[in-house]
Amino acid sequence: MAFDETKTEGFKVVGTRPNRPDGIDKVTGRARFGADATAPGMLHGVIVRSPHAHARILKIDTSEAEAMKGVHAVVTRADFATGLTGENWNILENVMAGETALYDGHAVVAIAATSSLAARDAAKAIVVDYEVLPHVTDVDKAMAEGAPVIREGAADKSVPAGLHPNVVRYHESGHGDVETGFAEADLVIEDSFRTEATHQGYIEPHACLAQLGNDGRGEIWCCTQGHWNVQKVCAALLGIETSKLRVTASEIGGGFGGKTAVFIEPVALALSLKANRPVKIVMTRSECFRATGPTSSTSMDVKIGMKKDGTITAAKGVFRLQGGAFPGAPMEFTAMCAFAPYNLANVSQIGFDVMSNRPKQAAYRAPGSPMAAFAVESVIDELCEQLGLDRIETRLKNASKEGTKASFGPTWDRIGLVECLEAAKAHPHYTAPLKPGQGRGISCGFWFNHGGETAVQMALSEDGTVQLSVGTPDIGGSRASMAQMAAEELGIPYENVRTTIADTATLGYNEISHGSRVTYASGLATIEAARDTIRKLCKRAAAKWGIDEEAVSWVDGCAVPSGPNAGDFDPLPIARIAKSMGRTGGPIVGHYEATPEGAGVSFATHIVDAEVDPETGSTRVVRYTVVQDAGKAIHPTYVEGQYQGGAAQGIGWALNEEYIYGADGRLQNAGFLDYRIPVASDLPMIDTVIVEVPNPGHPYGVRGVGETSICPPLAAIANAVSAAAGVRLHELPMSPPRILAALEKQAAG
Repeated sequence: MAFDETKTEGFKVVGTRPNRPDGIDKVTGRARFGADATAPGMLHGVIVRSPHAHARILKIDTSEAEAMKGVHAVVTRADFATGLTGENWNILENVMAGETALYDGHAVVAIAATSSLAARDAAKAIVVDYEVLPHVTDVDKAMAEGAPVIREGAADKSVPAGLHPNVVRYHESGHGDVETGFAEADLVIEDSFRTEATHQGYIEPHACLAQLGNDGRGEIWCCTQGHWNVQKVCAALLGIETSKLRVTASEIGGGFGGKTAVFIEPVALALSLKANRPVKIVMTRSECFRATGPTSSTSMDVKIGMKKDGTITAAKGVFRLQGGAFPGAPMEFTAMCAFAPYNLANVSQIGFDVMSNRPKQAAYRAPGSPMAAFAVESVIDELCEQLGLDRIETRLKNASKEGTKASFGPTWDRIGLVECLEAAKAHPHYTAPLKPGQGRGISCGFWFNHGGETAVQMALSEDGTVQLSVGTPDIGGSRASMAQMAAEELGIPYENVRTTIADTATLGYNEISHGSRVTYASGLATIEAARDTIRKLCKRAAAKWGIDEEAVSWVDGCAVPSGPNAGDFDPLPIARIAKSMGRTGGPIVGHYEATPEGAGVSFATHIVDAEVDPETGSTRVVRYTVVQDAGKAIHPTYVEGQYQGGAAQGIGWALNEEYIYGADGRLQNAGFLDYRIPVASDLPMIDTVIVEVPNPGHPYGVRGVGETSICPPLAAIANAVSAAAGVRLHELPMSPPRILAALEKQAAG
């Protein structure tokens, strides 16, 4: 979708910083999150999980638990639908284990009782007999000959013959001849990199309240990034009609992609159906770590050739990602994002999706892209260092721009990478002096962005205010930006628009809030719904004045004659038209339903200064600057918050955060005490620069910003830490023991 008249200036509401509409509710505690839902007669659900990384389930004895006071229902895999295939089968197998527990924390049986204490006590009385099986949690070991097979026959047709059964998907793309390109280079560097799995770290754990009656009709209240997806998946897993489930999204206390998946909602529904009472499940923090989707861990090989003048002649990457005990690691995104920032004549990228005995992977802000940037941008940094080249100038020399053929196929439309690099080069941070023991890192990053199925409804109230219903949960300020775009189109104050997240029974299907799609897709739909509303308002004014509809225009919230030939009439404000709706044709409601496909890709450049203590390996990020193309910043404060949030999460991922599995395959750090996310004292002030290169696929030029901001940090921080330490770091997180080990290895020669 392209717009001939993309508006880029002259805004009155868009680009301003009004108060957030959810602010008062959240600071006063009035906002209702997932665990705040209650219902009369409500039961509490608890899930019993496997203590083994891989084990055959021989027997489940629930007799003692079922006899305990307050227990109303117990469910196992037998209480869910049969005959499922494809991803629905994978989700069901993850939600409740069948014959085999596939990872530490895999759900095996669930119980509902009159209190959470009673449910926990009853859960302890359930006896599960296991036959422990060999396990593997490392991506490279899972591909090796002799590795335990997670599930035979899981590979799709893309996988070349001869690979281990744990390799379940394969991706290959690129163009040109990389071997010829490497032969033309003055310097070729090939290196290997690894990253550990990390968790999204949302503060609110997964929670839901579900009710399902014997008539097959049910309701779910849950914290989710996509309640239509919850409806669709739960209906499939329970074997009921989709229309019989109504799902309402609560306020969400953080998601970052981790709440795009379904984990506990089908279990609560199954318990409710059996007990004939509402059932509430709230995951513990340990459960969130052990049994919800973290990122993939990776093993990557990158080879890049460069001439003395900085021209990249060829690039090749091999990216191995484990997605847990199920297919779905985003290796194709890793491969396609890896070299996307650069205009390359010869490029090849290969991806492997590998299963292991870990939880089913879930999205985490631009899934797969941050790891790719870490590997590629580290090698580019090494090339610049050895050839004595400026980091930003080299990236500018090779930067993708409009008309560049992307590494994975398409030709870029208007993009803003060059503008981001130029803004970074001009920023005082880039030339600021460094103190002893400090290093500076640069990185570029890329994300695709997405459109997706979208529906919006705009209803006019009798006082001229607007009730806007959208179907995308607000995970980053979208209620404010939707209200701004509606107000901009209608010519009314921002405060006169109320944005509500509709449930699945009151609006057409909406795809999940993911892929940086909400401000783009729901925003486009809001603008078009407003224009539909304006057409209807103008029609009412035309009828009142006795002129043709085409002779009426909409200016600053009023219907006005289009010109002197249309007649001499005073402007007719929206409030006056709304007040008489009942007498002039009834309610005025604007709609828009579509699958917009012009999301527009996004690029960013980050600059980082880091300080390393060579005696302890302790690292501190002392300065951080984010430069990113937003297309058009609807609410700049929210945009800056997305930039800063991506940087903050990247700092944690690069320096501290990792899943640590023991030799027994069990997760050893399933809590915030041992899995350390950054707190305020760990972070520097994070500067932001908003670049605006309009996206031609949106009427205001919007590009999504929520995911690109986490693509460059891992590489930028790694380059800064490597410069400060004087040794190249190849594995994340760069914890003190790893830094010390690298320094000791360098000293040993």
